[in-house]
Amino acid sequence: MSDLFRETAAGRIIRFISRRKLLQYPEELPGFQFQYLTPQSLEKIALEKEKRSIDAVDIPDLEKSEPKSDSSAATDHATPKDEFVLVDWYSEDDQANPQNWSTKKKVFVAFEICLYTFTIYIGSAIYAPSMEGVMKEFGVSEIVASLGLALYVISYGLGALLWSPLSEIPILGRTSIYIVTFFIFVILLIPTALVQNIGGLLFLRFLLGWFGSPCLATGAAGFSDMFTFLKLPYCLAFWAASGTMAPAMGPIVAGFSVPVKGWRWSMWENLWLSALVFILLLFCLPETSSDNILLRRAARLRKVTGNANIRSQSEITQQHMSAKEMAFEALVKPWEMNILDPAVLFTTLYASICYSIFYTFFEVFPLVFPAMYTFSSGESGLAFLSVPIGVGLTIPVCLAHYAYYVEPGLAKNGAPEPEVWLKPGLIGNFLVPIGLFIFAWTARPSVHWIGPVIGVAICQSGSYIVLNVLFTYIPNIYPKYAASLFAANDAARSTLAGAAILFGRPLFINLGVGGGVSFLAGLALLCLVGFYALYYFGENLRKRSRFAIE
Repeated sequence: MSDLFRETAAGRIIRFISRRKLLQYPEELPGFQFQYLTPQSLEKIALEKEKRSIDAVDIPDLEKSEPKSDSSAATDHATPKDEFVLVDWYSEDDQANPQNWSTKKKVFVAFEICLYTFTIYIGSAIYAPSMEGVMKEFGVSEIVASLGLALYVISYGLGALLWSPLSEIPILGRTSIYIVTFFIFVILLIPTALVQNIGGLLFLRFLLGWFGSPCLATGAAGFSDMFTFLKLPYCLAFWAASGTMAPAMGPIVAGFSVPVKGWRWSMWENLWLSALVFILLLFCLPETSSDNILLRRAARLRKVTGNANIRSQSEITQQHMSAKEMAFEALVKPWEMNILDPAVLFTTLYASICYSIFYTFFEVFPLVFPAMYTFSSGESGLAFLSVPIGVGLTIPVCLAHYAYYVEPGLAKNGAPEPEVWLKPGLIGNFLVPIGLFIFAWTARPSVHWIGPVIGVAICQSGSYIVLNVLFTYIPNIYPKYAASLFAANDAARSTLAGAAILFGRPLFINLGVGGGVSFLAGLALLCLVGFYALYYFGENLRKRSRFAIE
């Protein structure tokens, strides 16, 4: 547990205040010795092994040996000025490596990331019950009031374009960005709850989405830091669930309180939840980026040994890259791939349409449950419970499919073609239009309210399956650019979803509930055709892509 705390933001602060006298690393303890092999000695040993007809050369870059004084460690291993000493894990079971953490520790950290994601996503829709109060207090139209929701959704997509590449910079890592931006998010919730004009409210809501966005794009990268290829899909399943269920929980949380306490109450509720989660992350969320962990280890070893040539791999790599090259790889390459690679382009467009359907669909709820079934604000919020129910019933099915059907094949045959991950979506895609059509033609006073509620559950069950398979498919297309591809995908779907919030209500007013929701079902059917095309022709598309060659 002390190792976990040492890697948290609070642990680093304590180390800084104590001048590294508390929570010390093994390198900083008396008697530690650092023994390494230089590139020249590695080459010499490799040649000797080759002479003995040894096919596989497996020599660690770092090894521990019997302790001796620090001074001898600094003098016995002098290296030429232009020769780097590569820092790696001390052994195959080095506990500093997130891949070697205990299962309990990995699950706990994964839970923190999912909770963080849930908190940011619930911050979008928790504002929905407050829109009527915003309209009355500031004298604005419904479209203007809905900007408080739309701008939040758009900004957490755009923010990912900045924070995701920054999290890949070894000197920053993931945790520092999480903590700094989330702290700003929590502080901004205070003026948001107290603001006295509509312009300030909308601006603050935009900033909230911006500073809340890091985990939405890099959460999957954090999971891959800790879990093996075989276990990663389990984490992605729960991460997708936290992002799918959170927007539906917002109206449930604020639906009963806002009519009694006023529209600002939902902002205070968001603050209370976010503050508690922030405290948990501050004290319990360790760094997961291997590049960052090894970079800081190299810095400690340079100080202990006095050898300025000790470097981590990330330091050596970035030394040969210009700032322009790093910016291009992080910011431009994902969009270049989205434009020029058909498989990537389709996943981005498809996820964007699914997400916009998701948010547009929620805009019809006020026209159905309060208007047709005379539900109160709180009771209308309870209608959103159908979303977590639908997703909750689907998760065990998806996990069972992976555990008993997919994982044994992976363990035996290795990584399959990326399109294999799309298989559950071949069925899940049908659930989305089915659920939408059920809602469209049962949402009327003459039919019991359970009819549209069942439609919502079926639709969101399908949406969860689709988003889950896409979240698994994206990093397997081009693993090298996975984090940035997630960021570009997040930006595209959030922008379209934010726009959907604005045109959703006019769509349903002009076409009616049945016509408007049926229109969404038609879009879902078109997506279904494209999804099957991606499954059957995706491999050929990737083979023709120049990025696959790269």
